[in-house]
Amino acid sequence: MSDFSKNAKRLIPGALISVILIAVLLYFVDFQTMWESIKNANYSILAGSAVLSFLWLMGRAKVWQTLLRDKPKYSDVLFSAGEGYLLNAILPFRLGEVGRVFLLSRKSGMTFSEILPTIVIERVMDLLFSAGMLLIGLTYVTDAQSSAQIGYIIGGVMVAGLVMMYALARNREWALDVFHKLSKRWTFLEKVGGSFLESFLTGLGVLTDGWLFLRFLFWMTLNWFVAIVAYHLMTLSFFPQAQFHWMFFVLGAAAFGGAIPALPGGVGTFEGAISGALFLFTGDQSTSLAVALTARLYNYLNSVVIGGIGLMREGQTLSGVYQQLMNLRNKEQTETPES
Repeated sequence: MSDFSKNAKRLIPGALISVILIAVLLYFVDFQTMWESIKNANYSILAGSAVLSFLWLMGRAKVWQTLLRDKPKYSDVLFSAGEGYLLNAILPFRLGEVGRVFLLSRKSGMTFSEILPTIVIERVMDLLFSAGMLLIGLTYVTDAQSSAQIGYIIGGVMVAGLVMMYALARNREWALDVFHKLSKRWTFLEKVGGSFLESFLTGLGVLTDGWLFLRFLFWMTLNWFVAIVAYHLMTLSFFPQAQFHWMFFVLGAAAFGGAIPALPGGVGTFEGAISGALFLFTGDQSTSLAVALTARLYNYLNSVVIGGIGLMREGQTLSGVYQQLMNLRNKEQTETPES
């Protein structure tokens, strides 16, 4: 009962944010207009974006397999990635991230601790990409006259971030030693970032292998490009005047919106981010929400199909995986104070 109460309390802030954003969207949206936009959408273009949504997930699996140094089979990585996104869409606390690590470790021969750092570095790189696109997109939203200069600044910041991560990767032991010394003085540091830092620094090892990192960067860039094209086609089907450069801001906003605490799958925050970003370009909140709901549908579609197939192949159920993940999480929490 105490574990249930604790988990329920952790859900409350995210649930409140989701409910508030959903209420705001419902207040400003005209449902008749939204329904008309859905009926009049170009479904031929929508079909193309649906295909690209599956290609995106397949590309994301290739990104992950590259980080794993091609040790697991691609099919195992693909189904594990789909299972992870399916779990994230349904379960709280972003358990899908831990879930795909757990599920891949059971069928790849790699250990949980070997796989976990790759998730950390993947997410850090996603953050860099989404921040860069959001800032580039801002130049179009604000009609900035010096967009080229801003682009150079953003590029410089991203390169500086990579250089800093490379330095940390080359001096992993030194960084850990400094962190442990600081955590002895401020004990809350160990609780907040101890396990994350070790996984992060281990994951940064990819930066010290030049060819591996270039391959990882290539697949990551291609994966984000596929996402941009998919969102552009999706938007074109509702807004024929949609410009390709809008997608930098829209996709960047969607990535950050999905990172805000919310109900499972980013319900409310994801739709609010996409529709809000599109509204700045179109002035049409109702049709913008229709685009956001379509993006939500596609996210469910590819994760349910690929993740569902993966679960059936392994004889797993969502409830069974959830129970295993909660047991794993509780075990880690009880072991942490003793370490």
